[in-house]
Amino acid sequence: MTRTERLEALHRLAEQRVLVLDGAMGTMIQNLKLDEADFRGERFKDHDRELKGDNDLLNLTKPDAIEAIHRQYLDAGADIIQTNTFNATSISQADYGLQALAREINRTGAEIARRAADRFAEETGRLAFVGGGLGPTSRTASISPDVNDPGARNVTFDELREAYHEATLGLIEGGADIVMVETIFDTLNAKAALVAVREAFDEAGVELPIIISGTITDRSGRTLSGQTPEAFWNAVRHARPFAVGFNCALGAKDLRAHVAELARVADVKVSAYPNAGLPNEFGGYDETPDQTAGHLGGWASDGLINLVGGCCGTTPDHIRAIAEAVKAAPPRTVPTVPRRLRLSGLEPFEMQTFHNQAA
Repeated sequence: MTRTERLEALHRLAEQRVLVLDGAMGTMIQNLKLDEADFRGERFKDHDRELKGDNDLLNLTKPDAIEAIHRQYLDAGADIIQTNTFNATSISQADYGLQALAREINRTGAEIARRAADRFAEETGRLAFVGGGLGPTSRTASISPDVNDPGARNVTFDELREAYHEATLGLIEGGADIVMVETIFDTLNAKAALVAVREAFDEAGVELPIIISGTITDRSGRTLSGQTPEAFWNAVRHARPFAVGFNCALGAKDLRAHVAELARVADVKVSAYPNAGLPNEFGGYDETPDQTAGHLGGWASDGLINLVGGCCGTTPDHIRAIAEAVKAAPPRTVPTVPRRLRLSGLEPFEMQTFHNQAA
């Protein structure tokens, strides 16, 4: 099946039912208990920096392990598997001295996921789609890294744009069906990514669906750069994404109100993939598959979501339970929103038009 045929099928499926995203790649990699030698492989055995923890590098050194994780999520019921490329931009890979490999890591990550999805479809007859993941990078364009200098920045908009452009080209080359700009804590980073994605589409001669997923960092109900859900949507709606939503940071119980706010104002599909609850004192996640699925099944029944999955702490067992919980619910109906001037600062602004009835 060609990419065009897959995308046509994706749009049809999204009108018929709630689509299921996969769960946490990082959690599954941690469960493998890999050591420094595993991350290095033969190719990087003499690299001059420690590489353990660079999960994206495993696309090059442990591709079979990454493909096996993708397959576990597909077997659990995921319709969309996300590439192992969360930190695969040149900006984030510079922490390991591997910035020159960013495009290769993204391309190979997409190839691995594509291979897993195609094998699964061939063996089961059920289509699966690849979401090319673009994480937030290890730097922020809106917030100073120095508490004594609020105006300081350690990255520019153009540096972010160039890094995202390179990564997106790799994802396209590797066979991604969707581009997922995710875990957005700084909306300015996301805006650089969205410019880069469009530029990459133009360069590659393709047009892929975009999923934009922000992160509400705590119970304040705002992103780290300070925006409310509606203000966040106003800031990125110009990209006309396939879906917008939230992931990470919070569990489903605490994230529901913020997803509901997006569902009220967004005239596109809504996605959500929360953590398995809040982290415990050891940094782990205690929410069981049934608990997570219980929350998300309720969201689906209440008409809040079109795509749903899991983030930190979620496993194939969580995704299996989520898929079962949402399978009978219809997808959220995308509302028709009146055309108005809508702006975004930390709060949303919408200009109302009033007519003089006495005239």
